[in-house]
Amino acid sequence: MTQNIDTMWELVSQLAVADAAYYKHDDPIMTDREYDVLYEELAALEQTTGIILSGSPTQRVSGEVLEGLIQVRHTKPMLSAQKTKSADEVIRFIGGKQAVVSWKMDGLTLVLRYEGGRLTQALTRGGEGGMVGEDVTHSVRAMVNVPLTIPYTGSFEVRGEGVVSWENFGRANRDADVPYTHPRSMAAGGIRRLDADKTRAQLLEFFAFELVSDGPATKHGQYALLSDNGFSSVYHLVIGERSSDKHIQSIINVFRPLEYDYPVDGLIIEYDDVAYGQSLGATGHHENRMIALKWEDELFETTFLGLELATTRTGMISLTGIFEDVVIDGTTVNRAYLHNLDNLDRFRLGIGDRVKIYKANQIIPQLAENLTCSGTLAHPTECPCCGSALTIRASESGTRLLYCDNLSCPAKLVRKFVHFCDKTRMNLEGFSEKTLSRLIEAGFVKNLGDLYELRLHAAEIARLPGFGPKLVQRLLDTVEDSQQRTLARFIAGLGIPMVGRSAGRILDKHFCGDWNAFEQAIRDGFDFAQLQDFGRTMHNNIYSWYADKEEEQFWYPLLNHITFIKNEKENDPMITYSPFYGKTVVATGKMANYTRDGIQAKLLSLGAKPTGSVTKNTDYLIVGENAGSKLQKALQLGIKTRTEAEFEAMLAGEAE
Repeated sequence: MTQNIDTMWELVSQLAVADAAYYKHDDPIMTDREYDVLYEELAALEQTTGIILSGSPTQRVSGEVLEGLIQVRHTKPMLSAQKTKSADEVIRFIGGKQAVVSWKMDGLTLVLRYEGGRLTQALTRGGEGGMVGEDVTHSVRAMVNVPLTIPYTGSFEVRGEGVVSWENFGRANRDADVPYTHPRSMAAGGIRRLDADKTRAQLLEFFAFELVSDGPATKHGQYALLSDNGFSSVYHLVIGERSSDKHIQSIINVFRPLEYDYPVDGLIIEYDDVAYGQSLGATGHHENRMIALKWEDELFETTFLGLELATTRTGMISLTGIFEDVVIDGTTVNRAYLHNLDNLDRFRLGIGDRVKIYKANQIIPQLAENLTCSGTLAHPTECPCCGSALTIRASESGTRLLYCDNLSCPAKLVRKFVHFCDKTRMNLEGFSEKTLSRLIEAGFVKNLGDLYELRLHAAEIARLPGFGPKLVQRLLDTVEDSQQRTLARFIAGLGIPMVGRSAGRILDKHFCGDWNAFEQAIRDGFDFAQLQDFGRTMHNNIYSWYADKEEEQFWYPLLNHITFIKNEKENDPMITYSPFYGKTVVATGKMANYTRDGIQAKLLSLGAKPTGSVTKNTDYLIVGENAGSKLQKALQLGIKTRTEAEFEAMLAGEAE
């Protein structure tokens, strides 16, 4: 018995540390699967021994209140749901009653309160057994689909999930100094900031899943009321009374996470009869009216081959585990991101070890366990690019990260140049990462201005391996073409943290395409946070970047070579006659006449507001081949859809 209790104390301690890292610091120290394994081990010991220790996560809702945010009590506890990985157990739970099944979305749970038809407060789940949350109204107001006013004028409280779509996650991570490991972390980080970071908050969407206020007697009726008041609801289906086991299983099978646009970690099944569900009561951890079905992780055994290191733009070293190919859900997988040094130590990895791999939530490859545990893999000590000694720094949650501190590290330089040359920024075609690496290694490129002086070294560059007179001429032509660019593209290419393409367009518009006006504004102490979609963090990042003398040596020589042009299309008054002017438009599927970036650029030129996700605020969905779930959602919401041909007909004035 004593050994069991000692084990239980250790499990409670491990889970508490993991909860703090996950909820408080937005920096997970273990995978969801690892957490679930520890949690289930603790729950089994509690059932066997009949002992429940103080602080056990099985008796409370995980969550932490972030210091600095105002703490507010919930009107009723924010409890969790009992979990299972068995569809048979779900069928037994339903027991012939009418039920509703919905996605268990994976983000940050929020509570929105309305008085007199206006949003007055937004809270996180928080801590203290789900009784106290954090006031995050300042961030939630900036989210793309949160209604600020609703038709209902009485007291109105709704719960839902703040989530980042996979598309927005990928887009934001491409510009991030330190990439997020999961959309959930990006959601929590975007909402729970002390300053209102509008750009990050606008990556988030809110999906309602519960009406806390009095309302309809059925769950599906509550969803209808939420929709009538302007809320996007979690996708759900009704399971009728006395449905057969086969029919219930078929409905569950409709929910396929691989085809869904948002991160999910299971399904929620709850009784449709609200009064009946409430009559079942709750424990200190979960409500008895619902159950969560989590997918069983299928494990695949393979051989660990080693680490792949990469130096990021900020100098952080990303660690990726490489293993022999395994096929999971029809795709070949041979690598998994390991995040930090703590994972290397915990898994005790060594080359040749037999390991088990799975896809977290059937999406992200993860290392599940090491069967060999040789522990022979040493910590990396040198930068994979420049060979400089690596340093270890602790993240906010205490996890250890590796960094290259060499300011002249070519990898850091290469990624800065790649960012600048990208087609969505300065569009220097032909300047791939490989080409830029060779130019940097040969000493021809040390700062951005050097790109515009390559003509002085054309003959020497042509003699480099892999180059030649024709390739060099194409590169020189590209450089010459890029000497005229809009301020929007130029600013987006500079790599100012969190100041990307959208922010570049806003700055371009505000300063009328004039770099000197932008720079003078910085010298005069201009408050960038007053601009639309700008937050205090972006404001601070502009000033920090401008004051950095080493950064100045990298970008300042560029100014001698660029002529800033007005974005005539954006300033053309004829745009106001476009059928898409001011409209929120989503494009999905494969287009015949447009690339992914091309259709976005076309929409921008028409004065539209292109976005990546379909919400109730979307005006049009442009549909190509293999449109998928976005088309389904648009049809559910009654959004206007147009084929590519119909889109072009509207531009020609031939259709509405």
